[in-house]
Order: sequence, then structure tokens, then C-alpha cells
Amino acid sequence: MKFDFENKVALVTGAASGMGLATAKAFAAAGAAVALVDVNEDAVKGAAHGLIADGHRVIGIRCDVANMEEVETMVTETIATFGGLDAAFNNAGVKSPVAETALADPGDYDFVMGVNLRGIWNCMKSELLHMREQGSGTIVNNSSLGGLVGIAERGIYHASKHGVVGLTRSAGLEYAPKGIRINAICPGIIATPMVTTMLETQPEAMEIMMKDVPIGRLGRAEEIADAVLWLSSPASTFVIGHALPVDGGYTVR
Repeated sequence: MKFDFENKVALVTGAASGMGLATAKAFAAAGAAVALVDVNEDAVKGAAHGLIADGHRVIGIRCDVANMEEVETMVTETIATFGGLDAAFNNAGVKSPVAETALADPGDYDFVMGVNLRGIWNCMKSELLHMREQGSGTIVNNSSLGGLVGIAERGIYHASKHGVVGLTRSAGLEYAPKGIRINAICPGIIATPMVTTMLETQPEAMEIMMKDVPIGRLGRAEEIADAVLWLSSPASTFVIGHALPVDGGYTVR
């Protein structure tokens, strides 16, 4: 499917690598002006410079999505630079250590929730303030297969991702009458830097998880980008508040 985002403005958080970078590249290739956002300033600036060198209209912005003031500044800069905001992929997220719930570190809980759930809420709040004025826009929030199922010793991460699904559904209902579509994607085990680290540090746990992937392989970041662009495009105009699994069949069973 060929997507056309000419004269549109897209914003992607967690855009320095993995699913975020793949999606930013896909938006740019489809003609959008794109704000790449990440907490790693050097990495996101480097990614943006690479796309600029290829002739795309992009900017790189350093932002900690857990910080409301930084998010507000980031969205304001995007709109000031490109003149608007039509599509947002709220992708930034972190993983939590594998831990029995009774022994989990409260600091890990606060950190993961701050980025994975509060970060999504922060971004939506600022994006929606603009989109409701223009009466249009799309938002895709990145949840996870962990937003649809539970896995032992991953309660903190899964709680944060379940929260993203609930937030998406509620906001989707709220803003559909205002011309704004809000959905979520639930990626499976995707070949990203985060998963590479998990494969290296948790090989046995990851081997068990991979046995439950019917397609029998890791997903590609570009496959997530395709799903995000579809949810952001006129091809999905009747899709509201949906949590779309892109997981090779993991959650089907």
C-alpha cells in the first residue's frame, strides 16, 4: 500500500532508533514533514541529519516525554517549524527488569510508568490541544503485546502498556466527534535495540516467548511503521480506539 502524506506534518517520539526511526523514515518517504523526538539528543540529531541529507523536511528534538514542560516545548517547536501537526506516533518507551512482583523495585515502577504511560498522556495532552483547534488529526500510541496479555515477572511493564490501551480507548471515544482519530498498536517481539538487549541478557526467557510466535520470527521495525502509517492515513478513517496487534500471531491463541 502506498501512503501519501504530502503537505502533512508528523511527529514521532522515540525516533532515534528502532520502530520510531523506521516510522519517521516512512512518514518522510511518504512526503510528510517530520519531527523526530528522543531523549538521546545526539542520536536523534544524527537521525534527523541523515534524513535531511536525503532531501526530507525533518527536525530532531531532544525531549524527555515524562516531563510535561519538555513535551509542551517539543510540540510547540514542531508546530512553529512546520506550521501544524497532523499525525503523531507516541512511541517512546522503556522496558522494566524481570522481577517477581513482591520483590520489584518501586523506583523501577515509577520510572517505567513515567515514560510508558505518563509520557503517552503528556504527549497526547499537548498534541490534542492543537488538533482540536484545527478539527482534525490522528494519534497512534505504541502499546505492546504486553498491553493485551500478561506474562509472569513482567507486571510493571505490562501494567504500563495495558494503561496505554485504556487511555487510547477512552480518548478515542472522546475525540472522534471532534474529527480526531486515536488508536494504538500492540507490537510483538520486534528486532529493535531493546529486544536485542533482552535477547542477550534474558536468552532463556526470550526463547520461551519466541516459541509462542506462530510466524516463527522476529518482527521488523518497518512492519510496525506500515501499521502506524495505515492508522494515520485515509485508508483507516473508520477505525477508532482500536488496539491493533502486530505480533506475528502471538496474542491470537
